[in-house]
Amino acid sequence: MIEALKSDAIVDKMGGRFKLCALIQRRLVQLMDGARPLVERGDRSDLELAIEEILQNKIGYEFDPTSDADIASCLPPDQARAFRAQKSLK
Repeated sequence: MIEALKSDAIVDKMGGRFKLCALIQRRLVQLMDGARPLVERGDRSDLELAIEEILQNKIGYEFDPTSDADIASCLPPDQARAFRAQKSLK
């Protein structure tokens, strides 16, 4: 297990477990799609890289409550389409 996840410090830094999980997931997708790591890779996995980037303040999570894009991006594809369709009717 990754040592940083054993402590609540990283959770407190992000403002909660959900925000931390969402940020890690989004960054993992970027790294797997070929994004350049913001810290030295060494022999670390993509998950370890994402956590190290958070710890070094290279990435963060900012939620814009006025933006529906953040909400839709957290939903499964079929629910995201329904959410966007519902919002367009308003």
